[in-house]
Amino acid sequence: MSPVAVVTDSTAYLPEGVAAREGIGVVPLHVVLGRRTGVEGRQVSPADVAAALSERRVEVSTSRPTPAELVQAYRDSGSDRVVSVHLSAALSGTHDAAVLAAREVAQEGVEVRVVDSGSIAMGLGFAVLAAAARAAAGGDLDEVEQAARDTAARTSCLFYVDTLEHLRRGGRIGAASALLGTALAVKPLLHVVDGRIAPREKVRTSARALSRLVELAVEAAGDGPVDVAVHHLAAAERAATLAEQLRERLPELGVLHVSEVGAVVGAHVGPGALAVVVSRR
Repeated sequence: MSPVAVVTDSTAYLPEGVAAREGIGVVPLHVVLGRRTGVEGRQVSPADVAAALSERRVEVSTSRPTPAELVQAYRDSGSDRVVSVHLSAALSGTHDAAVLAAREVAQEGVEVRVVDSGSIAMGLGFAVLAAAARAAAGGDLDEVEQAARDTAARTSCLFYVDTLEHLRRGGRIGAASALLGTALAVKPLLHVVDGRIAPREKVRTSARALSRLVELAVEAAGDGPVDVAVHHLAAAERAATLAEQLRERLPELGVLHVSEVGAVVGAHVGPGALAVVVSRR
């Protein structure tokens, strides 16, 4: 019997080379820059999105993979048992597309379990890696699915944006919440709660935001071992500083990934964004 295959989408932002090494299938989301449409990572880069948002020269939007693209990924997985783990269903139609694709391949004898991570970026990525590890260890379909769900439930996603305008325009945060970030000299900190983006608190400066992200990450980590990811868009120096502070403050830190978010998430958070994802082991 072939092992359980794991499939995810491009917003997991797995460390470079990991998907290929672990045999994880990755289905890209799409980014629209004005009249140009391309797949995340291969045709549209984070720099493309950051420039478009900064210069306001074209409208930027995103769209889910098609069910047909996910069907192809399940067929290409080489297994008749697949766990398909995706970004929050409250933030994207990707989960729904995966459900439709799963129904289609079921007619071919392929069983797909679709998991809503309730998160984004490495909030999703850590769940994917846990599923892949369990599959590699010989786990059955139930065990691989549960590994993804358990890890997602133990993961916290905290982030800072220079402005809530991009999230508001993309419909990822309500207009009332967006008003919290319009006051003079107020910088918003947000988190993912029940799969949705919600305000966490307000700070006065970007420097204070970075410091507060560290404090909130330490709180989320508790006293046990954790894995952490630091993400950014066009803010590499601040991300490096954030990562160094986390290394100093988290004695039980396991792996620490530092990476720029891809074009899809970048389109909604905007340049200057910083995020910390904490996954308790």
